[in-house]
Formats: sequence, structure tokens, C-alpha cells
Amino acid sequence: MKYEAKAWKEKEGASLRSFNEKAQIDSVNGALALRPQIEKIIDKIWEDGFDGIYFMGIGGTYASSLQVEVYMRGKSKLPIYVENAAEFLTTGNRRFTDKSVVIYSSVSGTTKEMIQLVDKVHEIGARVFAFIDTPGSVLTQPDKQDFLITYKANEQLKFFMTANYLMYLNGEFEDYEEYNKEMETYLADALAQVEKDSDEWAYEYAKKKVEFLREHPDLPHYFIGSGNQYGATYSYAMCYWEEQMWIRTKSISCQEFFHGMQEIVVSDTPITLFIGEDEQRPLAERVARFLPKVNANYTIIDTREQELKGISPKFRGSISHLVMHGVNNRVDAYMELFLRHPLSIRRYYNQMDY
Repeated sequence: MKYEAKAWKEKEGASLRSFNEKAQIDSVNGALALRPQIEKIIDKIWEDGFDGIYFMGIGGTYASSLQVEVYMRGKSKLPIYVENAAEFLTTGNRRFTDKSVVIYSSVSGTTKEMIQLVDKVHEIGARVFAFIDTPGSVLTQPDKQDFLITYKANEQLKFFMTANYLMYLNGEFEDYEEYNKEMETYLADALAQVEKDSDEWAYEYAKKKVEFLREHPDLPHYFIGSGNQYGATYSYAMCYWEEQMWIRTKSISCQEFFHGMQEIVVSDTPITLFIGEDEQRPLAERVARFLPKVNANYTIIDTREQELKGISPKFRGSISHLVMHGVNNRVDAYMELFLRHPLSIRRYYNQMDY
């Protein structure tokens, strides 16, 4: 029998590419199941007292820290701060003492800046609460943390669960039990449905973006967002489109859009605006009203368009960053398809010591 070699071809059209519904649901439910562990650790931190809670990170984990800090800023009187690990290592913070607590997340458990950060924090005498995805890594060792949860799951979800319990203990979250009952019952399925409902749209969005990119390879793509969407804006532009896809991007907050970027927007400037449902939504809506006046190449992704079955309107804002993440997961799958290079290619460069 004669065999003919043929080039493998991806299925045409939207196909829920790289989507594993069971794995997605299990991941979210697994993270939500960490609540007793988180509460136990926070109870201990609360009992011992603290003069500040510092969410710290680098790159994507710093973006998650920005999200949880802005989430708490308008709701809580607790001393909550956010720090970039590299800045803390070079500049320090005179408010940070041996009574402070650092909360951080790491996927690999080997990030250079985070290892140095933990050592510096322990030299000061402060405590460290770590979420590490990779068991047996450097940052899971006993001398690198005081409180540890090792479980691979969305770090924003873990951070927000921590924030919610801190606010509950401080008498600032009276709906805490109702909130968690809803999330533990409905969130995983709701987020999976977001991906299924966004798939066809994401296919067309990615296809058009890559076509435009090939015609305008030197023109940066702009992402705009605010509130708990700004961390998503910042990390999506930097960690996904720049680092993983090698596409020139720029992230900007809605509140700063009118103080610089507005002046350089022309008809074909590629723009994607993230709109969430927290307190800073009006900032994004202002940008949305302005864009049609000067631009014909903008896309608006609004989490309010997603059903989120079972989630009360009053709680939607607290998870809108997770909803946006679900939409972007679908975009990523098709961007990889049309770009024809694997997102994991970045790992080779991440091994370099630069």
C-alpha cells in the first residue's frame, strides 16, 4: 500500500479550540475548595496582628496584585498595599516592618525576583503567605514561606478569596456567606459558559487582528481598561500579546486615556477596550463613548454581555476580571492558530538570565 504525506490542517472556523470544559470547571471548583485553608491561615495572621498587608508580584503576578488592591481600596479600611517585587528589592518601603505580611502567588516557584523578595522580607522579620502552583519548587521550601498553599489555579481567584475573608473579619463584608454559596454553586459553570458563548466571536476577532497585524506589523495594538480590569489590561498586553505572541502592544488605563493616548488615536489605530462591572465602569464607558468619534478600528469587550447564570447582580463586579479572562482564553486559542507559532515558545527565552 502506498502512503502519501499530507500537511496537517486545523479545522476551519470556531471549534472551541484547546478548550477542556471539565478541566476548567475542576480548576475553578478546586480553587474555591481552598477557602477553609485560606480562612485558617488568615485567622492566624489576624490573631497575631499586622500593620499592613502587601500583595507583591512581578509581571503577571504583579498584575493580579493590582487587581486585588483596587478591589479592596474602595471597600475596606484595612492597610492594604501593592508592590512590584523588583521595585521593593531596589527601593524598599519605609512603612514595611517586621509586623507586615506579604501575600504573593507564583506559578513556577522559581522566579528570580520572588526568591530574592522572600529572602529580603524574612530578613526584615515579616511573614509570608504564598500560593505556589508547583510542588517541590524553591519557593515551597520551609525557609521561603510561613504560610503555604500549593494548588494550581487562577491566582486572581485565590487573591480575591483572601481579600474577601480579610474584609469579612474586619466587619466589611456582611454578605460573605451568601457570596461564597453562590460562587461555590455557580461560578465554575458560569465561567465555562463564558468561553463557550465567546468562542465564535473570539475566532473572528483573532482572525481580523492577525490579518491587520500582517498588513501593519509595526503598528502597536492598544488595550484599555480600569478598575479590576486594569490588571487584566496590563497583563494581557504584556504577558500574552508581547511575551507570548511577539506582538507590539501598549496598555493604558481608562482614567489616563484622555491625558495622552487620546491625542494619537486615528481612524485605523487598533484598540481593544475592556469594560467590567466594578466601581470604575464609568471610566471605561467614557472611553467607549469617545472612540466612535475618532476611530473605526476599535473593539469593546463588556462583561455585562455575559449571562453568568446564578450570580447575583451585586456580586458580578467582583468576578468581572475572571469573565474577561475567559473571553481572552478563547482569543488566545485562535491567535495561536492564525499566528502559527506556539505560545510556549517563550519558555526558551525565560531560561536566560537577563
